[in-house]
Amino acid sequence: MKNLLKGAVAIVAVFFSTQFANAQQKLGHINFAEIIQSTSDYKTAEGQLKTLSDGKTKEIQDMVTIYQTKQKEANDKLRNRSEANKETVDPEINKLGQELQDIQSRIQTAQQAAQEELGKKEDELITPIQRKVAEAVSAVSKEKGMAYVFDISSTNIPYFQGGEDLTAAVKTKLGISATAAPAAPAKK
Repeated sequence: MKNLLKGAVAIVAVFFSTQFANAQQKLGHINFAEIIQSTSDYKTAEGQLKTLSDGKTKEIQDMVTIYQTKQKEANDKLRNRSEANKETVDPEINKLGQELQDIQSRIQTAQQAAQEELGKKEDELITPIQRKVAEAVSAVSKEKGMAYVFDISSTNIPYFQGGEDLTAAVKTKLGISATAAPAAPAKK
């Protein structure tokens, strides 16, 4: 009977110590996106991406201008087509039609290639920044003894109260002024 009582007391003690330990776990939260956008690396990457995007947009716009010029030329030929000149105008219109299809195909290919190139460049530039910020978050979380840290910028947390906001501490760890405003989101 004494052994049974001692066993029960031991189980209760373990249960309460586990509950006490769980109650002592510290929770924190960060705004990962804000931290990333506050880094100078992000601002540099954003500038490089904008330059690349503007260049690709200009290339595609130049192709569209050529397309529009050819289309106007084809429409003019169609308007001026008559029974008398149809044997010379019809082959020209057919040729312009084929050129328009080719240009349209090149435009679509250029748009897809530009999207892929921009995506790869974004990954190339942003991934190291994300890794650097994640390492800083881990370091600050360990320093502050956090059991859990939630990212409030991307996680669907409908409600939270309490917990420690580690955003400023992570910014400080990264050498970012805690009052620095995040960069405006990139326009797509």
